[in-house]
Amino acid sequence: MKSLDQCAQQWEEIAARKRAIRDAAVKKYLPSILEAGQLPWSSISERAITGIAELEELQGKIGCGEFTSEAVLRAYIRRAALTHSLTNCLTEVLFDDALQQARLQDEYFRTHGRTIGPLHGIPVTLKDQFNVRGWDTTLGYVGRAFKPAAEDAVLVRVLRGLGAVVFAKTNLPQSIMVVGVAYDSFQWNETENPLWGLTMNPNNLSFTPGGSTGGEAVLLACQGSLIGWGTDLGGSVRIPSANQGVYGLRPSSGRIPYLGVPVSMEGQEHVHSVIGPMARTLSTLTTVMKMIIEAQPWRLDPQCLSISWREERYQDVQLRPLVIGLLLDDGVVKVHPPIERALKEMEAKLIAAGHEIVHWDPSGHQSLIEIMDLYYTADGGEDIRKDIEAGGEPFIPHVKASFIGKKAISVYEYWQLNRRKLAAQTAYLEKWNSTRGPKTGGEVDVLLTPVAPHCAVPHRKSRWLGYSKVWNILDYTALAFPVSTVSKVLDPFPTVPYQPRNDQDAWNWSVYDPESMDGHPVGLQIVGRRFEEEKVLGTAAVFEKVLGRHIKARPVSALLHGRP
Repeated sequence: MKSLDQCAQQWEEIAARKRAIRDAAVKKYLPSILEAGQLPWSSISERAITGIAELEELQGKIGCGEFTSEAVLRAYIRRAALTHSLTNCLTEVLFDDALQQARLQDEYFRTHGRTIGPLHGIPVTLKDQFNVRGWDTTLGYVGRAFKPAAEDAVLVRVLRGLGAVVFAKTNLPQSIMVVGVAYDSFQWNETENPLWGLTMNPNNLSFTPGGSTGGEAVLLACQGSLIGWGTDLGGSVRIPSANQGVYGLRPSSGRIPYLGVPVSMEGQEHVHSVIGPMARTLSTLTTVMKMIIEAQPWRLDPQCLSISWREERYQDVQLRPLVIGLLLDDGVVKVHPPIERALKEMEAKLIAAGHEIVHWDPSGHQSLIEIMDLYYTADGGEDIRKDIEAGGEPFIPHVKASFIGKKAISVYEYWQLNRRKLAAQTAYLEKWNSTRGPKTGGEVDVLLTPVAPHCAVPHRKSRWLGYSKVWNILDYTALAFPVSTVSKVLDPFPTVPYQPRNDQDAWNWSVYDPESMDGHPVGLQIVGRRFEEEKVLGTAAVFEKVLGRHIKARPVSALLHGRP
């Protein structure tokens, strides 16, 4: 049997080897001027490519031959390499393989005069949870390193069939889990693991990008990718999207194929992890979501539901006044001033545009979260413990506190938990059905809510995920979208000292600092009921018109190009 010191040496050696391989692959494509200590934009041609946030625009330029697939990919590779050098966002680096694919696409275009599919030459990145043949899928575990996948995940197969070029995988937390147990003082929403290290927020390196899909959000915000794919079990797509000022969708389970995407606690079928797209613009996210569904992925994944894209639902909400439930406070942790301001500004603009607002009752949220947390620890932490012990790595503190040492429940107790969940879901459905607009009496179309009680915070300071994870146990569709930025002028501390309701609330307010948070993105969330992806995306299009401008991600963080 190996000693603890031997295990420690082994995991550190494995991690060092993995990082060395990654870093060498990244360095090969770093702009040479970076070595002189300067952090400029890339060349004008690269800037012209990566600055295009709209999928449709980049498709057009590739389709008419203005841009080659290789030129587009090289621009994105250099941008991704630069972003990683500052934020530590990449894991598996597929640059060389991706360039070979891009060259084959260019040869096809020259020979046939057309693209091979609607995503021909479009750069795509994936959270390090998606199987890509020949590359590791680590989930942030040392024990899964140097064990390459034998086959592509179904989603990867679909993307490549459409012409997309997968060129990198991105960082995530050890075990993927960031949700932990709601009242656990060690819980944090972070992207960190012993294998790859800590990913940093490009707007302020001392701040978290959020998790667990933090690497993807960072890369998108810094123009290092056009389309990203993550997974969401308790806010893991939406929170980092909101923190970085990009768009992130949590579909209902079964809408996007999950086959070939390993996950911690695999086999736990009552609170589903789901795949969601991320992008720098709403139109890009909507278009790629529609493309994946129209590719009929249910023909490849037995758990993917045969639900075609329903254009009429997408269009319907854009043609009439909406009844919108507004959740300002979940009754457990009060949101910070920038989040409250963004919600109230949206409320005023929606009313001015003729939409009806219903102030949403958060009753039932705390009970749903308590039920959800019991699923996470139903096995007593055995699944996560085995993966961590397999690599001999140390536990990230919140993983150990949240999952290890818990008591496993019996099959009978699990059945009773399922009964509790169904009763709580039924009660919430009945509440939604019975809540009506005060003026028109119309049924509530969607909810407008916070994604989290705060924007990005310093590393390891996020402890309340109730605003995001409640929709996971209900399996509702939810979209994070950018709205504003923190302002130290508009979002000062309350003039009357805030009296916290509980320890979680006190912790949340202890981390609010309008000076250090000034300029950070503020995102909100649109929530629809199960399988209402088209309705939620259509509503987001309405919201963008109400905002009076086309909301996009900030072009690149000030850190990357040296100016605001």
